[in-house]
Amino acid sequence: MFEELSESVAEREKFRIAANKLLNQCFVLKKKEDTRKEYIYIRENRELFKQYFDLLGYQVRINEDQGVIALAGDYETGRLQLTKIESIELLILRLLYIERRKEISSSYEDVVVLMEEIREKYSLLKIKAKPVMDKGMEKRMISLFRKYNIIKNLDSDVNQADTRILIYPSILMAVTVEDISELYELTDNKLKEYASLRDGEESDESAE
Repeated sequence: MFEELSESVAEREKFRIAANKLLNQCFVLKKKEDTRKEYIYIRENRELFKQYFDLLGYQVRINEDQGVIALAGDYETGRLQLTKIESIELLILRLLYIERRKEISSSYEDVVVLMEEIREKYSLLKIKAKPVMDKGMEKRMISLFRKYNIIKNLDSDVNQADTRILIYPSILMAVTVEDISELYELTDNKLKEYASLRDGEESDESAE
């Protein structure tokens, strides 16, 4: 199935770069400048990538409506381990994305929120272990989810209230739910569940 790659050094290099971006970043985005070429290449060679990653125990998921290609592990290995707090932060970002997307008329318009909005959502949960987001939490959140092409800070100082955070549509593929209304309800309910987090409950939780 890899005959065309064996015959062309250029094709092997394109495949290598695209495959490594999927492995290292989980999501490849059409709208993101540094992954656009890889998105197009994977989409045009989808069967090749699906067969290759199937051998490694992964699924290649392509959502052309959202312009996102995701790599999902079939087994527990290769899955990102999130702490409870990180899971809460991810759910807050997803909830904000859904709320903002409903307000935007065009599906092509970027979803941008402010750091202050993230803080407000978090503080409403009244988590006893960490009732408010501190600067360290905010920096770690941005660094973690930016690494996996879920968000991007548009301003350098992430601790300012008016710092703009671009949320990519890949947020919706972190956990697959077909209906966006169902996703909103699911996210809202899980945030309420996590609100009962107590001191010392920092066990890891896996997420795609």
